[in-house]
Amino acid sequence: MDKLTLVKSYFEEKKFVDSSIHSFNHLLEKGLQEVVEENKEAEPTIIPHNIEKFKIRFGRITVGKPEITEADGSKRAIYPTEARLRKISYSAPIYLEISTYINDIQRENFVAEVGKMPIMLKSKFCHLQTLSRDELVKKGEDPSDPGGYFIINGIEKVVVNVEDLASNNFMVTEGSTTGELQGRVFASRGSYKIPHTMERKKDGIYYLTFARVKNMPVIIILKALGLARDEDIMRSVSEEKNHEEILLNLFEFVDVKTQEDAIDYIAKRVGIAQAREIRMERTKEVLDKYLLPNVGMETSLRLLKAKNLCKMLKKYIMVTSKSVAEDDKDHYKNKRIRLSGDLLLDLFRVNFKILVGDILYNFQRIIKRGKLPSIRVIIREKLLTSRIYSAMATGEWVGGRQGISQRMDRPNYLAMISHLQRVVSPLSTSQENFEARALHCTHLGRLCPIETPEGTNIGLRKNLAMLCSISQHVEEHDVLDKLKTAGLQEVM
Repeated sequence: MDKLTLVKSYFEEKKFVDSSIHSFNHLLEKGLQEVVEENKEAEPTIIPHNIEKFKIRFGRITVGKPEITEADGSKRAIYPTEARLRKISYSAPIYLEISTYINDIQRENFVAEVGKMPIMLKSKFCHLQTLSRDELVKKGEDPSDPGGYFIINGIEKVVVNVEDLASNNFMVTEGSTTGELQGRVFASRGSYKIPHTMERKKDGIYYLTFARVKNMPVIIILKALGLARDEDIMRSVSEEKNHEEILLNLFEFVDVKTQEDAIDYIAKRVGIAQAREIRMERTKEVLDKYLLPNVGMETSLRLLKAKNLCKMLKKYIMVTSKSVAEDDKDHYKNKRIRLSGDLLLDLFRVNFKILVGDILYNFQRIIKRGKLPSIRVIIREKLLTSRIYSAMATGEWVGGRQGISQRMDRPNYLAMISHLQRVVSPLSTSQENFEARALHCTHLGRLCPIETPEGTNIGLRKNLAMLCSISQHVEEHDVLDKLKTAGLQEVM
């Protein structure tokens, strides 16, 4: 009886879809602004002859409440029932502050509507969130409906949760095709998501592959990042053992003595065929931007990147020598569930860049005619709206993923709850993937051990456990501060 009381009081405080609603709220409150900060300045390449510098700056972004524009141009609030019956979308306007600068002097500053964002039912930005049970009934809503879905062109759509390997987490596993050990990490920061692969070839040399840098000796990259002395490399990788492994690699590249030599070696291997100075600069840019972008992209962080690479190399050597076990890809500590807020952020990030590109294109087209247009006139608000609606309607997402947005199952209440709690794996249903489909002990308490379909989707389509809630947006510096108070020391 006590258990029943506990479960009842739990559901009085929380809903099944709480995690999705929190994720969507975070997207509108902070996520959209982060995307704008990533693209806060745009400079057209074609400007009038009498102007030296022209800049477009993007400032604060806000989202309103769901509304509808009628045929006569009037605007008013809209509720989900009306959106369903009239086959229209339940969405709110996105407002963006835009300013232009001519020779660093502000020319215009205004707030414009740049598109519409579909609004999740029962989220902070939904009209239903503050209504009581009686008021919900008056508005034609089911008071026990949990929300957590969208209405696009009158159709109820669910953005399903996607299970993915955790980014910025170095794992050493057996390669799927070669059978050899491979170290992999997906370095992620903002719009950058770059896979890094570390492996040991038959010659005993350790190689790293990332972006356009293919099979580059790890020792060379360490030297290019500023860890030029062999003794420093040895100490950074290991204090006592695994020395023979590293010595062989160091001996192989004993001729590369300075940081400049290492950078030039990389430039030549990558195939940057320009003058030495330009070649060196371009290689430094590749190392700063595309090598472990999660650590940072500033030049001052090169040594920190080198220390991180040494740590990865040490782990790889330890797994190779069997002193440490291989990583388990199916363990839930190595997975992350991407909720609707994360997935919509990816969609917005790609389409916001397209919107900025479109503004620049229209501006330059009018400049060629000999006029200086106002930015307010050339913003196509339907561009962002139509692209977001299209992805939500078809389920085709950025990165070529399909079936992310699905029509909601509503044969009964339980089927609806089940669909809102669904977790899908990006693995192909046509391949065997026995281990990925099997029930792992770390699923218990997080995922339902029973609810999965028969057939090709078995084990790849799962559902969250009833009492499962997903922790979100844990600030990195908060975790680091707690670890430092527990005795963690910073290595530089």
